[in-house]
Amino acid sequence: MNFERKDAVLLAALAIAAAGALAVYGFLGRHPGLPEGLIQASGRIEGDRYTAAAKYAGRIRLLLAREGDAVIDGQVLAQMDDARTQAQVLQARAGQQALQASLEAVRTDLAVLRKAVPLKIETAEADVAHARAALAAGEARAHQTRIDATRYAELVKKGGVDRYQSDQADLAWRVARAEFATARAALTRAETQLEEALLGPERIRAKESEVAAAAAQLAQAQAQLAEVQSVLDDLSVRAPASGIVTTRIVDAGEVVTAGAPFFDIVDLDRLYLKVYVPERQIGKLRLDLPARVYTDAFPEQPFAARVRYIASRAEFTPKEVQTTDERVKLVFAAKLYLDENPEHRLSPGLPADAVIRWKEETPWERPHW
Repeated sequence: MNFERKDAVLLAALAIAAAGALAVYGFLGRHPGLPEGLIQASGRIEGDRYTAAAKYAGRIRLLLAREGDAVIDGQVLAQMDDARTQAQVLQARAGQQALQASLEAVRTDLAVLRKAVPLKIETAEADVAHARAALAAGEARAHQTRIDATRYAELVKKGGVDRYQSDQADLAWRVARAEFATARAALTRAETQLEEALLGPERIRAKESEVAAAAAQLAQAQAQLAEVQSVLDDLSVRAPASGIVTTRIVDAGEVVTAGAPFFDIVDLDRLYLKVYVPERQIGKLRLDLPARVYTDAFPEQPFAARVRYIASRAEFTPKEVQTTDERVKLVFAAKLYLDENPEHRLSPGLPADAVIRWKEETPWERPHW
């Protein structure tokens, strides 16, 4: 009986000691929660991601970036095989140059026509007027000399004048008649030249049509050149935004399809912490609330952030996210965008804790675990 009593006393003492140890552990291990006005959440740092991809299928000739490289918007990261496209560009450029020269030639012809046609018409009209005047004068002279020749011929028969004077009058009539015929031929030529000159405006319109056709052909050639030049430019895979190359997906020499991704790029100046807020606290959360982000890498340096996104639907707590309350089943995702990332100290993938202040008068505190 004494042994049994001693065992009972020993067991009771051990039970009391264990209860005391548990109480001390609970007291020492329990952390007080954050005050009203602050919300604590955890997650991983992420960033706005961009993918540099190929626009056309082909073989990768050259890679110019690796993981960890800092790149700027528009920087060439890779070069596809472009020998065939280069030849097409040269051919299109030569065709454009030939059409450009042809257009300049017809434009020069048009300028000459526009300047020469009015002068030619004016000259032809003056020649016609002069020929008509000469014809009229010749006709009058021929008529008069004919009358004189007839009169002298009658006087010779009557013996009023000698034969020589009659011959001179007849010669004068013959000369006047020849001059009249010459004047009439000159008028005919002048009128023909005027008719030809009056066709000048029609020639100008025809040349203008030729210029328009040449300009259209040149525009088409320029469009073709721009198209093949665009294809050539797109064979250079460029960074869609500034940031850090986080993943290189391809290697030089590979043949890829159109749209194949080459690099993943993260903008280190647009980082955010994706956290999960318990359902019972989501009513306190709103956009543009201030937050502070804490990381194990820089435990003494909180990073200022703002709530920029709140999910509209709840989801089950992700396995990789630890919560202070194991009973939490439904959470809402939120994104806390960092105000800045000094010296790019933070990078995607880092675990971090955040404190969100939803009451302005509540003083900041570090996360409690």
